[in-house]
Amino acid sequence: MARTRVVFLLYSTLTIILNLMPSQINSTTLEADTQALLEVKLAIDPNSVPPSSYLNSWDFTVDPCESTGSQFLGILCNLPLDNSSSRVTALDLDSIGYDGFLTPSIGNLTELTMLNLDKNKFRGPIPQTISNLRKLTRLTLSDNFFTGPIPLGISALKNLQHLDVSFNRLSGSLPSNISALRSLTYMSLSNNAFAGRLPDLTGLWQLQTLDLSINQFYGDIPNLPISLRKIYFNHNILSGHLTPLKGLKLLKWLDVSDNRLSGAISKDIMSLKGVVHLNVSYNRFTTLEVINYSLEGPMLQVLEAQSNHLKGHLPVNLVTLQNLTNVNLANNEFSGIIPNEYGAKVITSWRRLYLDHNFLQGNLPQEFGLKTNVRGSLANNCLHCPPNLVLCHGAQRPATECVGNHQAP
Repeated sequence: MARTRVVFLLYSTLTIILNLMPSQINSTTLEADTQALLEVKLAIDPNSVPPSSYLNSWDFTVDPCESTGSQFLGILCNLPLDNSSSRVTALDLDSIGYDGFLTPSIGNLTELTMLNLDKNKFRGPIPQTISNLRKLTRLTLSDNFFTGPIPLGISALKNLQHLDVSFNRLSGSLPSNISALRSLTYMSLSNNAFAGRLPDLTGLWQLQTLDLSINQFYGDIPNLPISLRKIYFNHNILSGHLTPLKGLKLLKWLDVSDNRLSGAISKDIMSLKGVVHLNVSYNRFTTLEVINYSLEGPMLQVLEAQSNHLKGHLPVNLVTLQNLTNVNLANNEFSGIIPNEYGAKVITSWRRLYLDHNFLQGNLPQEFGLKTNVRGSLANNCLHCPPNLVLCHGAQRPATECVGNHQAP
């Protein structure tokens, strides 16, 4: 590590002495922008800058905004109509594995509208100076090794529409002032180590995609903006009920799997008309409420509700969901027979049906014996057995001995 720092220092000193001064001659790019670009390059290990990379094309003997051809790749500038200096408006690096730090000097590029460092090896904190980039509309720092919290000053980026810091090593809580980003339509914080309770997010009134998956957020689901189309809350420690989601009339995709949510998968959630994919698996739900959708019903195509504590009989009204093709109710506590109405669906519209590891019993609908294209499983039930027996821990036993003893595989 010490040797790397020495190399960085020597490289920085030589570059500044040999290259910086010539770049000031007849320069049309604002000097502060040129200096900021130089410091961005110097904060990266030169051994991680291959000859074919964008950064290798940054030749500071020429002006960044006046360069042509293969020089200063990944840079966009404005073209002033008067005699004012050109400014850098976009920094879009190639995903080639640059290893280094994001210099605080990035905050001097105050005309940036886009900053993309996706799929590299940047490490250390996101600089607080990111808050100076008031014209930024797109910030993509995903697939790096950034650590520490989201800078509190990010709330100053009022024009930000797209925020992606997924697949890093960021931690801390989600700042309560994040709702100040009123222009935001996409936010992904997934695959980090964020924790804490989620703040009220209704202020993000234009947000369409919210991805907080694979973190350590806990507590109740907060109030959310009604503009949301896609929600990914999977693999957290969220608890409580789904109630805050029932008013999201524009929602199309909902994944809250692998949390500690409980209560009912209510008819309010099942009746959201636009939802095509609903994943509530690996939680602690006990009830699945499905009403009759004989009239025009929801658009739901995929229902994943395995590995909960769902009880009672299999819901017959699932067959009234006209667009449903994939059903997974495995690893629950459903009992009774498989409804005959399910038989008609396996030879028509259903393509996947998983009912394994429940307490189902009795005879199968006759259509289940036909050759179909349905994939699924009915294993670890007690089908074709006497009605007082279920399969429990791998053996047939009286149902009274198995109540409360269901085990997932």
